[in-house]
Amino acid sequence: METKVYQWNPTGENGEAVAGAAAVLRSGGLVAIPTETVYGLGADGLNGAAVRRIFEAKGRPQDNPLILHVPDGTWLDRCCAAVPPLARLLAETFWPGPLTMILPRAACVPDETTGGLDTVGVRCPDHPITRAIITAADTPIAAPSANTSGRPSCTTAADVLEDMDGKIEAVVDGGSCIVGVESTILDLTAFPPRLLRPGGLPLEALEKVCGTIALDPAVTRLMQPGEQPKAPGMKYRHYAPKAPVTVVSGAPERSADYIRTHLSSGEGVICFEEFTPLFTGVSVQSLGLSTDKDEQARRVFDALRAFDGTQVAAIWAQCPDTAGLGLAVANRLKKAAGFHVIDAGGEEARP
Repeated sequence: METKVYQWNPTGENGEAVAGAAAVLRSGGLVAIPTETVYGLGADGLNGAAVRRIFEAKGRPQDNPLILHVPDGTWLDRCCAAVPPLARLLAETFWPGPLTMILPRAACVPDETTGGLDTVGVRCPDHPITRAIITAADTPIAAPSANTSGRPSCTTAADVLEDMDGKIEAVVDGGSCIVGVESTILDLTAFPPRLLRPGGLPLEALEKVCGTIALDPAVTRLMQPGEQPKAPGMKYRHYAPKAPVTVVSGAPERSADYIRTHLSSGEGVICFEEFTPLFTGVSVQSLGLSTDKDEQARRVFDALRAFDGTQVAAIWAQCPDTAGLGLAVANRLKKAAGFHVIDAGGEEARP
């Protein structure tokens, strides 16, 4: 199949792209859509046959639930059987934006979308063309990240085509993603609300609205055999390049020194910008400054994907502290490493 590319015009007319993408979705096809976090691989979220094609294109396990994307908070009642006041408050506060809420699913949402669960994740993406496409298609769009399952997520249309060209009907090129890590997932069917996946909305911002939030164990470890994931990215090894990854946590100076002294010939490094001079003659990808969590979030998947074009035998990665967006960046690096983490010591923020 030929994958058509629609180009977003941020200052002009996008009618052809919106109409074309919406038509593909209504017909049961797949369209990669831009969001502020990463690119999503979209299908009509109420069409079980269309959703099954997402799993086929990605090679994604069938028990890994998907997120429904909606254009605004009024669509919560179309997707969910019960919407508590806190969900409406969070939508008013953070949508459009990188927050997914887990709520009881409406009867119209098929098992293929929810992984057989009685709950569904819903979010409103902060990209105007994607919201316009959803509105034109007049159906919520189920969309996991638009990468081959297990690989680092896609933050550009070129990344999507690398993984999906010829497998899907269309890609909407909406430019580079401005956040760079997936949405934060908050389970509102639990009390207190439970963070299932850290993401582009920091935990601290949610706590200001929700108060106490519990941290799901899957944020900091692999799920155990028999455990059922309630949200994407919880159960399986994700975000991984071809070479094995080792994450080194701790104070930045200590983690950089640990990597420098344990690095072998033919291995690569992901490190903070100020430590790149330590690794001359080595394949290095910079995460940005150790103090710049926003830049780290934008760069983490690009850094991981970049090594697939090299011959490195293994990858060492410095890990940020877990304040703010650091929690999401650390989670993605640790998932890429299968939670193979070494603590170099020193001061770190809360786990």
